[in-house]
Amino acid sequence: MKEVSLLKLLADKENLERILDNLTEGIIAHDKERRILFFNRAAEIITGFKRDEVLGKDCHDAFGRPFCGDRCAFLGTAPEVFPDKTYPLTFLNRKQLPKRIEMNVTSMTDYGGRFVGIIAAFRDVTDLIGLRLKAGEIDRFAGIVGRDPKMLNVYRQIQDLAATDFPVHISGETGTGKELVALAIHNESQRAGRPFVPINCGALPEGILESELFGHVKGAFTGAIRDKKGRFELADGGTIFLDEVAELPRTVQVKLLRVVQESRFEKVGDEKTISVNVRLISATNRDLRQEVASGRFREDLYYRICVVPIHLPPLRERKADIPLLAEHFLAQAAEKNSRHLLLSRTSTEALNAYDWPGNIRELQSAVHYAIVRSRGSIIQPDDLPPQIFKNSMSKTEPGPRRKLNHDLVKAALEKSGGNRAKAARNLGVGRATLYRFLGQKLKE
Repeated sequence: MKEVSLLKLLADKENLERILDNLTEGIIAHDKERRILFFNRAAEIITGFKRDEVLGKDCHDAFGRPFCGDRCAFLGTAPEVFPDKTYPLTFLNRKQLPKRIEMNVTSMTDYGGRFVGIIAAFRDVTDLIGLRLKAGEIDRFAGIVGRDPKMLNVYRQIQDLAATDFPVHISGETGTGKELVALAIHNESQRAGRPFVPINCGALPEGILESELFGHVKGAFTGAIRDKKGRFELADGGTIFLDEVAELPRTVQVKLLRVVQESRFEKVGDEKTISVNVRLISATNRDLRQEVASGRFREDLYYRICVVPIHLPPLRERKADIPLLAEHFLAQAAEKNSRHLLLSRTSTEALNAYDWPGNIRELQSAVHYAIVRSRGSIIQPDDLPPQIFKNSMSKTEPGPRRKLNHDLVKAALEKSGGNRAKAARNLGVGRATLYRFLGQKLKE
């Protein structure tokens, strides 16, 4: 059977164009050669390009770049088979303003089932996300969980960074989710779909750190039995994330400065210069300004990598997010083991009373610990790690004014093996107070 072009398929219905022009979603269709065959009115409004400016042109030429960024499946040779895709996308419109859209791409086939092109439907959600952020209605964004005002500000920064390639430096205590924010910046940017390459600068010995970052050639040093690509080369076209960047020795800082300035470097033991197109995101739990003042970190490098700073608050400064994060970790665990658990009110109070020196990472571990310990469907305070359970009891005033409740008393009795005197000591109350409480419960 002779191949039927996508253009003929679209022309089968005489009212198709009028129908599609009345949709609020933008519609673009192009063939395997990226030639644009359809572009509706909503697509004009969202992109800022007129129909007669793009019809018949190569998609990449019409918009000055791949419309879908690095997620485009037509960057090289047209695929023979195209799986349908749905993904968020940030792009610059005709006025170079960032637009956040939700894209749905569907393959088109001829009557013989052969792939002949794609039709993409997309809607602009830029204003919707902005309004929800402004109203504080978002409790998660780009894989990050939290609705504290400090986190909403972080979301706004991520959104603002989506259409730029400026270096970003993320500061915050250990366990606050710096790599998660770096990944969110990457996924929200036009580099989404390209490599995201993380490296912990503090986890590697100084002797191999340069090789890990920039690669080496065979014979460059003892043990270099083959050529090896470094992380910068692997991240070409995407994003490299340098965690604990303050740990870099000054010799490596010099070479990193050149990469940031010129996007060029040489592998260890090689004279050939390699050029890369990489976005740099760095992070540290130290005060990088103090590192500069002490002479441990180069000032010129500091200003190169800290173009846009983002600070992540510790968990103790966003306590309203603790129940939300705990529920998120419980839901994640339920997906894996089909065991659905809930936190009791007193368990939530115990989590809120704790200072979380290990931040979100410690909270996740605490939830996993409680899942293992729990014997029912409700997590009780004594199911939590010992330091959190003990802390929750010590936070309450001792003596007769100590407020007891069923969950706390039950947990204390179970922990003491039914020994009421020991349970009273653990609760921080006198035995008489505990006996009065138990007597009142028996009367109820």
